[in-house]
Amino acid sequence: MSDVALVEKLVEKNRQLKKEIAKVIVGQDKVINQILLSIFSGGHSLLIGVPGLAKTLMVNTIAQALGLDFKRIQFTPDLMPSDILGSEILDENRRFKFIKGPIFANIILADEINRTPPKTQAALLEAMQERAVTVAGHHYKLDLPYFVLATQNPIEQEGTYPLPEAQLDRFMFAINLEYPTFQEEVDVVKSTTTDNKPQVQPLLTANEISEIQQVIRRIPVADNVIEYAVGLVGKTRPNGDTAPNLVKDYVDWGAGPRASQNLILAAKAHAAVNGKFSPDIENVQAVAIGILRHRIIKNYKAEAEGISEEKIIKDLF
Repeated sequence: MSDVALVEKLVEKNRQLKKEIAKVIVGQDKVINQILLSIFSGGHSLLIGVPGLAKTLMVNTIAQALGLDFKRIQFTPDLMPSDILGSEILDENRRFKFIKGPIFANIILADEINRTPPKTQAALLEAMQERAVTVAGHHYKLDLPYFVLATQNPIEQEGTYPLPEAQLDRFMFAINLEYPTFQEEVDVVKSTTTDNKPQVQPLLTANEISEIQQVIRRIPVADNVIEYAVGLVGKTRPNGDTAPNLVKDYVDWGAGPRASQNLILAAKAHAAVNGKFSPDIENVQAVAIGILRHRIIKNYKAEAEGISEEKIIKDLF
C-alpha cells in the first residue's frame, strides 16, 4: 500500500477509533486526540488530573479499540523495580527462570507515577526510552508498539516524589484532564448506573500501528515549518537571543531539543489524521501546548502572579 493510501486509511481509522471510544468515554475529545497522536507518533504521555476522571477507563478503552495488550501498574511508595520489570526465580529443576513483570505489554498505564521512589521511576524510564529492560544482566526487548501513559495527581503532593525535569522531558505530551461539563456528567451518570455494558471492537493490530508510526516518520516537512518549530522552542529559553520579555520575566528554564523533535513528529501525526500529506505551521501550533507545557519551568514570580504555562506558550505563536 502506498504512503498516500496509508494516510487516507489513517484518517478513516482515526474517525472510527474516536467513535468506538465514545461508546464508553463521554466527552474528553481533546485528551483522546492527544493520546492517539502520541501513539501514532510513537511517543509517551503524562496525564495530569484529579482522581475519578476515568483516566484508567480511558486508557483501557483506547487499548481495546487499538487491539493492544494493556497492563496497569499502581505506583506506591514501597514498589520496587523488580515488581514492574519481573524477577528471576528458581524453578522445580533448580534453574533460574525469568518471570516477566507487568511492564511487558503494548500499553502501560503507570498510575500515580509520582507516588513511587526515583529508583522505580528510573526502571520504567529505561523501558520508555530503550524499548527494552535489563534484569540480572540479561537484556529483554519489549513488544512493539510500546506506549506508556503515566498519571499524576496534582492535588496531594505530601509523600510524593515529583518527576525530575529530565524524566518529564521523556514524555512527548503532558495532557491536562478537566472536569466534565454539566451535560457530560449527566450522560456519564446515565450510562454508568445501568447494567448496559458497551463492547469496544478492536479496529487495528499491533502491526498496523507500527506501520502507521513508520509512515508518519516518512511524511515530508518543509524547511520553514521545521525552522518555525525550532524557533518556537528557542523562544522558551530565557537566556536565548529570541526570548520575549514574558519568558525572561517568568521562566527559569526553557525546553530542550527533544521538544523540537516532538513538535515536528506530533505535527506530522496531526496533519496525517486530518488528511494532509505535509504539516504546516498551524499543525505545529495545534500540538505545541501539550508538548511544551511540562518542559517550561516557571519562576516564583509567575506562580505568585498566576501566569500559566499555557498563557506563556500561546504568547510565543
